[in-house]
Amino acid sequence: MYRRWIEGLLRARYGRILGTMAGIAVTVAFLATLGAFLRTSAATMTARAVASVAIDWQVELLPNADPAAVDEALRQAAPVKAMLPVGYADVGGFEASVGGTTQTTGAGKVLGLDAAYFSAMPGQVRPLLGPLAGVLLTQQTAANLHVEPGGTVVVHRLGLSDVSFAVDGVVDLPNADQMFQAVGAPAGAGPRAPPDNVMILPSLPWHESFDPQRSTRPDSIHSQIHLRLMHSGLPQDPVAASIVAGNQGRNLESRVAGAALLANNLAARLEAVREDALYAKLLFLFLGAPGVALAALMTAAVAAAGNAERQRDHALLRLRGATLSQVFGFAWAETLMVGLGGAILGVMLSELAGRFLLQTSTVSPKGLLWTIVAAVAGIGLAAAVVLWPTWRNLRGSTVTEARRDIGMRETPLWARVYLDVAFLVLAGIAFWRSAAAGYQVVLAPEGVAATAVDYGSFLAPFLLWAGLGLLTIRLVEDVLRRGRPAVARVLLPLAGRLSDVVAATFARQSRRLTAGVALAALAFAFASSTAIFNRTYEHQTLIDAELTNGADVAVTGAAAAPASAVRDKLAALPGVVAAQPMQHRFAYVGSDLQDLYGIDPNRIDEATNMSDAFFAGGNARATLAELARTPDGVLVSQETVNDYQLGPGDSINLRLQNQADHQYHVVPFHLVGVVREFPTAPKDSFLVANATYVAAQTGSAASEIILLRTNRKPALVVSEARAAVASLPGVKVSGIDDAVQGISSSLTAVDLAGLTRLELSFALVMVAAAAGLVLALGLAERQRSFEILVAVGARPRQLGAFVWGEAGLVLVGGASIGLASGWLVAEVLVKLLTGVFDPPPEAIAVPWIYLAAVLGGAALAVAVAAIGFTVSAGGGIEGWHEG
Repeated sequence: MYRRWIEGLLRARYGRILGTMAGIAVTVAFLATLGAFLRTSAATMTARAVASVAIDWQVELLPNADPAAVDEALRQAAPVKAMLPVGYADVGGFEASVGGTTQTTGAGKVLGLDAAYFSAMPGQVRPLLGPLAGVLLTQQTAANLHVEPGGTVVVHRLGLSDVSFAVDGVVDLPNADQMFQAVGAPAGAGPRAPPDNVMILPSLPWHESFDPQRSTRPDSIHSQIHLRLMHSGLPQDPVAASIVAGNQGRNLESRVAGAALLANNLAARLEAVREDALYAKLLFLFLGAPGVALAALMTAAVAAAGNAERQRDHALLRLRGATLSQVFGFAWAETLMVGLGGAILGVMLSELAGRFLLQTSTVSPKGLLWTIVAAVAGIGLAAAVVLWPTWRNLRGSTVTEARRDIGMRETPLWARVYLDVAFLVLAGIAFWRSAAAGYQVVLAPEGVAATAVDYGSFLAPFLLWAGLGLLTIRLVEDVLRRGRPAVARVLLPLAGRLSDVVAATFARQSRRLTAGVALAALAFAFASSTAIFNRTYEHQTLIDAELTNGADVAVTGAAAAPASAVRDKLAALPGVVAAQPMQHRFAYVGSDLQDLYGIDPNRIDEATNMSDAFFAGGNARATLAELARTPDGVLVSQETVNDYQLGPGDSINLRLQNQADHQYHVVPFHLVGVVREFPTAPKDSFLVANATYVAAQTGSAASEIILLRTNRKPALVVSEARAAVASLPGVKVSGIDDAVQGISSSLTAVDLAGLTRLELSFALVMVAAAAGLVLALGLAERQRSFEILVAVGARPRQLGAFVWGEAGLVLVGGASIGLASGWLVAEVLVKLLTGVFDPPPEAIAVPWIYLAAVLGGAALAVAVAAIGFTVSAGGGIEGWHEG
């Protein structure tokens, strides 16, 4: 019996069945592929976080510890990939005599490293000059002493006589903060900055020189073990990986209690990423949830369009003796058919979307859970749009109910209480609260990324979506029912002399038409808000990468080998449209050594973007102009202004190293502004000044950095620039493409390309379906009315007045309201997620081409639906033209 019922539905109601099934399939596919994005983005966060940790564990041996026992405990606590000892020695300072002058430094540290350390811990020590072996000085120490490879440095040991070493090379310590952290100290109790002066010795001479110091000053000597662990056993999910890494560290601490202290860098990084994983969920909720809801609403609209037919079918069954339970059983059969069919089709579609848009599988063992959840949700949606209306109709199918007065429709409760206005007001309050409180998704004190999520901020976009949707329904229905003359005037180009009649018809059918316009508006709003946010995110990611790298291509040298020596070669490279020099020196603010950048404020923007967000005044042009007008002007970072209680106009004395005697001398400056960000600068403390003034005060006009703007692919220019600087030792050439992959914060490093392709593809389909399908279903619902009009002599052109009038209403009304709503929602999303962007966007970026494609796709879908219905109802294209 049920089989014959299903066969009859497929023969007689195939349009309704296939439409409902397609809507469920889109919902399931979208939900499953969004789940795949969550899974892959979480795995990407974990992988990038693990790769960014140079030393997984730092284990500091306590006095009288047994190194062999600690070694055994380490191997039992976690799978070890590399394990090497490191010696730390505090020294009174360094001294060097060069060119008849003697330079000295303050206190510093001497590290003792095995030769295998450099390969086992890649990225910890970066060579600049000379080989990565022997006695090495850090770049700042070499600059302070003015020593190059081959020079001699005297080390002032504590409590012992001095020792001398011949320098073999100059290096940089990219992870100095981690290398010199206080192991075992509470968070925030360690030193604020690594030492300014550092020497690296091979293990044997280090022990020969500093083992005696351990006897006289044991507090000045520390021994650590640096480890890299095997990461293959870590889960891909950052939450699970953080738990595993933390448990491994606690296992070690229980084994070495009283003998060693642990700095679990891996667990700390994963803990940050564990919080960062919330960002992917934010994207899912902010960007994905409206799409899922829209797909569900479209499915409900398709199913609702067949309610009249379904009620007639059930009435015929009742007349032929079917019981309520049998009729309900038939509804169950239809629900299972469309639910299972839509779920299967949706899973297949999600696999295709996952493969082509996200480069992942949604039916693999790792992604199967989300797919199952999506399929179950699709079956539940089928029950909601088919089974529930049937049960409600059967429950109310009584004689009394049938005789109810069909008078004026009652205004819905939400409209009577103005719920739409209340939602919009509450959305404004929630948005103002978040904006006034300076809400940031990313909080990064001292340059360390940590995430805080204010869940109250979800109220603003949620209430805005709901309020705009309800307001659309109110406005459209009011216009159709009460603005008949205005509607008639608007329809005049399409309906001609029948515009008054068509407007009257629209007024009588305002509820059905309003639902169609509202659904189309929601589809346009989803497509436009998603596209604008994603385009803004993509644009800001490039700005962030340029900020990190400095420009499209950055050439970075050192004081001994400045990049300005080859500026002319670099400027002559094909595709280089600007080559601006930038000094990178060091200056003491009080006792704090900070990076100092010397620029030409009138021309720096030729090579790199100068965003208004870089400067406290919010005006890059005005700030740089003020710096140019003040020869001894300096821009000071926000942190330095706060630490030293400075303000614009204050005089500030900095200590800069002079080229003539290589000593630090006091140089007066005037503070002309506050800088928050600057190309290549660190996140915390730095200074920006006029290059001409810095050159005059230091006796050197050399520029350590050259910033290149290109009109070719940066990767090609990078390759040619490396060949041009091959004669300069230690010069580094980097491109913006590398910076995109290496942005420090895992939040901004989330690759939205796959999610963007997914959402924009589905959004385009949903807009076309919402506009075209809703129109087609509405016209099909009135098929009998149009057939009567044709039977009584209505000509195709007269019939077309109704069809094209409704088509224009759905397209123009839905597009205008939806695009405006989407623009507003995108503004709110970008504002709420401002902390994700570094720097914050000055304005949203609008993908005009995509929005034009969305509008064109919707227009095409509406035209196809209108022409198809006109042809079928009016006797063919020939009849249309003859009319």
